[in-house]
Amino acid sequence: MFEKLTVLYKKYAEVINYLFFGVLATALNIVLYAVFQFLFGYEAANSWGNVLNNIICILFAYWTNRTWVFTSKTHGRDALNEFAKFVSCRLFTLVVDTAIMFVGGNLIGPALIPEQWLGLWGLAVKVGANVVVVILNYVFSKLIVFKAKK
Repeated sequence: MFEKLTVLYKKYAEVINYLFFGVLATALNIVLYAVFQFLFGYEAANSWGNVLNNIICILFAYWTNRTWVFTSKTHGRDALNEFAKFVSCRLFTLVVDTAIMFVGGNLIGPALIPEQWLGLWGLAVKVGANVVVVILNYVFSKLIVFKAKK
């Protein structure tokens, strides 16, 4: 049984590692959202708090993706180029995340959801936004940032 699991892991290591660290980054993103909402309020968590939250998560994700998912060995200028590509792609998905949070959290939520449920609504929108962002981030990381050298 252990041997079969080892073979499966080796075959799908990149995807498994991406999902594992993606879950950690998503959990960090959601926890930071909840903390910002608790400390600064609903609207702050959906605006500037969301941006700060994403910056922290981008740095965490770069470190984990570079180290354990795609095992990048770049150094010097190549590593800076890799980091710039990573940040550029993540800034794009930050815009996607922010748009989802703004529309779902700030426009639709207050218009349709009773005030006492807005916090839970915002958390649900955040989880949905994370699903979209995780998929986009994997595609960008695989095809643009950490693509294998030919």
